[in-house]
Formats: sequence, structure tokens, C-alpha cells
Amino acid sequence: MYNLTVSDEQSAMSIESHQRLERLIDLTRALSAARDVEAYLQMLISAAVELTGSETASILEYDGEAAVLRFRAVPWFHSDALTPLSVPLNSSAAGWVVRTAAPLIIADVSKDERHFRDVDAVSNFKTRSLLAVPLKLNGKILGAFEALNKADDVHYTEDDVAILETLASLAVTLMQKIDLEQRVKDSYEEVAELDRMKGEFIAITSHELRTPLGLILGHATFLREMLNGQYDEQMETIIRSATRLKEIIESLSSVDNYQTGLARIRQRQVSMTRIIEEVESSFREVARQKNISLRTEISGDDLLIDGDPNKISIALSNLVKNAITFTDQGGQILITAESVTGHIKVSVIDNGIGIPPSDLPRIFERFFQVESHLTRRHGGMGLGLSVAKAMIEMHGGRIHAESVAGRGSNFTFLLPVHPQQPRPLSQTAAE
Repeated sequence: MYNLTVSDEQSAMSIESHQRLERLIDLTRALSAARDVEAYLQMLISAAVELTGSETASILEYDGEAAVLRFRAVPWFHSDALTPLSVPLNSSAAGWVVRTAAPLIIADVSKDERHFRDVDAVSNFKTRSLLAVPLKLNGKILGAFEALNKADDVHYTEDDVAILETLASLAVTLMQKIDLEQRVKDSYEEVAELDRMKGEFIAITSHELRTPLGLILGHATFLREMLNGQYDEQMETIIRSATRLKEIIESLSSVDNYQTGLARIRQRQVSMTRIIEEVESSFREVARQKNISLRTEISGDDLLIDGDPNKISIALSNLVKNAITFTDQGGQILITAESVTGHIKVSVIDNGIGIPPSDLPRIFERFFQVESHLTRRHGGMGLGLSVAKAMIEMHGGRIHAESVAGRGSNFTFLLPVHPQQPRPLSQTAAE
């Protein structure tokens, strides 16, 4: 028979501590990759049994609505008996831990009224000693982690408390991870539902408004001709307002169809040069009325591209319209175009009021407006730039803006000359 020296005992304790530490590190590493919640909680229970020298262990979770504790994880052979059981806060060791937020060691449960004996009765298990620690998260107590019956009926130690608290922290981290993942999932589902409802509302509203709006425009145009110059100003106001409303409806539909994948482009070879000239011509009179210089600079010969001329024209028109709106009288707007390694680059440059740096990242969002609804002096609903972005991205292109507040803006888009595939494709066209 060999007698261990003090040095041998210290060495043995050091090895045991090292093994415990390695076990805890392995569990921490496993947490980041944990996908099966129940399997990981079972790993923690097994580790608690092994590292504290206990017969069994369990994790209880606090049910705030019922004000009771419920078993969240137990050994498989106790699962059927303990999972349905409710553990009261005021007459259980786990409840005491939750209420006081402090660890608890009971060396002999037969002499302590805090032990909830119904657990032993339903599980056919005899508890002799007990260690419990709280599950804490940011000062909030989520439940308790218990270890039962220390081997050889020795007492639980402060080392056991530290080990169980470490395992409890891992359990809380997992529970927090589960909660956050569920919240994210719920948020995505809520956003998806709101997006569906929004799309449905826009589709129904656009459809219902188009018919009466068409009738208003048709009859107003007819009446203007019949009145032979009488009430011209009033009829022009009606027609202009109805046309503006029609543009808003079409803009809403265009962006929504793009975002929901219901839009398609009718691709063919078109002249970007011609599109630019036609857009410049259509805004020439509006620019003249504001005493704004509107001109174009096109580098090279006729710039050809595969795309949908109507949608490219819509994008460019919205950029030019935006520039005219936010450029004061006497200002200048320049439309440039050039070929750049398989792409055509088009810019709309103005010396208008510019965009504050804080607003620049959001200008392509639908309904976003640089000016607040209380202080703005320019019209619009914040749809033009989002429509332009949608039209460009449908062609596989990119659009961005540069601006200096008070000095002007530069909106530029790049379109591939030969896009690989129109996107998004669908049987339903966004006209």
C-alpha cells in the first residue's frame, strides 16, 4: 500500500482542476455551434453530474405568468415524470434560489423544509443533499440549476458552486441565444406579413384608382375642348392634378412590382443617346420656366445598350425631374453619358441645394424626403429616386449619389451594355 505525500496530493488536485477546466472549455466551444438546444442542455446536465460528483442534475426555468418553476432539462429517465410538474417558488430549494438570487447548499434535505418533496415522489428518487445556483441574465433571474446527492454523502464545496455557476452561465447564454433567434424570426415574419399587406394594399388601391382617374382625365380633357377657352385655368388645374396623381400611382406600382418580383423588362437594343435627347427635350420647357440651364454632353458615337427603353427613360426622367425640383432659378443641370468598360455611365449633375450628409444614405428609400413634412417647400412623396433605383437595378445596373449641401448633387448610374439576364423576370409586367 502506497501513502500519498502532500506533493502527490497537490499534483493530483492540479490534474483534476486542469481536467475540469478543459471540460468547461469544451462546453464553451460547443455552445457557439449548438443547434440542438435539448442536446446541449443534456450536455450541461451530464457535465454537472461529472464535475460535481453528483448522482443527477436538472435545470428549472421560471414561468413568470404562472409564478412557478418548470423543469427545462432533466435526465431522460426522469423526463416523463418531471416535465409536467410545477415547482412552487415559496416551498422549494429552486424557488428559494430564484427569490434570493443566491446559491444554496443543503447537506441534509430531510432536515430542511425548502426541499420540495413532490419531486422525489413523482420521480421515485431519494434526494439526500442538494446544490442549487440561480440562472442570471443582466440581473434578471431566469431559473435555477440543481445538482443532487454528492457522492459518498460528502458536502458540496465552494468549488462545486463555482462549477455549477459556470455551467449555469452557459445555460443562460444558450437560453438568451434561443430567445434572440426567436425574436429575430418573429420580427422577420412580422415584416414579411406587413410587406405582404402593403403590397396587397398598393395593388388593390392602384387598380381601384386607375379607372376613376382615367375617367377624370378623359372627361376633363373633353370639357376643356368643349368650353373653347372658358375656364382654361381651372381645367388645367384639374388635368395637372389628376396627371400628378396618376404618376404617383404608377410610381408606387413600379417599385412594388420590382420588390415583389412581379416586374420584367422588355429587352432590346436601344440607343442611350436617343433616350437622353428625348428626356432632355421633354424637360426643356419646365427648365426654361425656372430659368435653369439644361444641357447634355454625350461622349463618343451613338451609345447602344440592351435594355428596356421605357424603364431606362423613367429612371433618367426621375433624376432630371429631381434635379429641376431642387435647383433654384438661374441654376444649371448637366446630363452626361459615356462608355466605360462594358457599361454605359450616365450622370445628372446640378448646382442645386444639395443633400445633407446624414440624409445621403437614405435618399433611394421609398417615401424618404430630405425635407420634413412640416418644413419642406418642394412637392413630391419621395418616390422618384426609389423608382429610378428600381428601374436601374432591374437591368443589373447600379446607381449612387454624391452631394455637397448648398453646392449641388451628382446622380450616376451604370448600366451593363449586355446584361446577363433581365431581372426580376415574371409573367406579369410592370407597365
